Amino acid sequence: MRVRLTRDTIRSGAIRRMIAAQDPSFELLSEAEVRASLAAILAAPDAPPEVWVFAYGSLMWNPAFHFVEQRVALVRGFHRRFCLWAHLGRGSPDAPGLMLGLEAGGSCRGVVYRIAADAVASELEIVWLREMLSRAYRPRWVSAQTPAGAVRAIAFTINRAHDRYAGRLPDDIVAATIAGASGNLGPCADYLFNTVAHLEALGIHDRRLALLRDRVASQCANTAAPTAASDSRNPAKVPARTRK
Repeated sequence: MRVRLTRDTIRSGAIRRMIAAQDPSFELLSEAEVRASLAAILAAPDAPPEVWVFAYGSLMWNPAFHFVEQRVALVRGFHRRFCLWAHLGRGSPDAPGLMLGLEAGGSCRGVVYRIAADAVASELEIVWLREMLSRAYRPRWVSAQTPAGAVRAIAFTINRAHDRYAGRLPDDIVAATIAGASGNLGPCADYLFNTVAHLEALGIHDRRLALLRDRVASQCANTAAPTAASDSRNPAKVPARTRK
């Protein structure tokens, strides 16, 4: 059954229930652990007075939380990589997909979103219920360079100790995996295509990701993969920003 990742399905717990039903062995963080993780990041010594969230993957084209400002941003010290196995959502146990994570080293261009001061608790709760279902990511504060100056932002970096961490896979394996995987949230290829389309619409060129997009698109075309309904087939069509 196809499920949409929206603020309602996240907030209601529908995504958590879907995962628990599909794979009872999946180690979901408890709601108490999710709240504790969120409280810890906000109480960190380097936490700034304004809260920004750095997006480098699906948070760019489907943030699902409300924000009051958006800027293109550069984060140094981390790069975007398909390095997290996904046997649910964008994959299946028989054909796992791959999701993006922030790996140490290099740099990454994406988007930062500023959350209104009076909405930090409610909106970050949605972000945490979405990104911190497990311990696959480690939230941290990073410095993000924007055209209007540097800001401190929350970024979700990969947890290399997690059992779903895929490491540095060869490009051909990454392409074949993404082209062949699909789950309740849709084809893994759509996740890649939408990410590249949104980056390009923002004027960001990620050469490595664009080459991967072309390679996966070719493989999908050769195998008649079900991506015709994806917005990624029209790069100019980028979902509107979520606003309050």
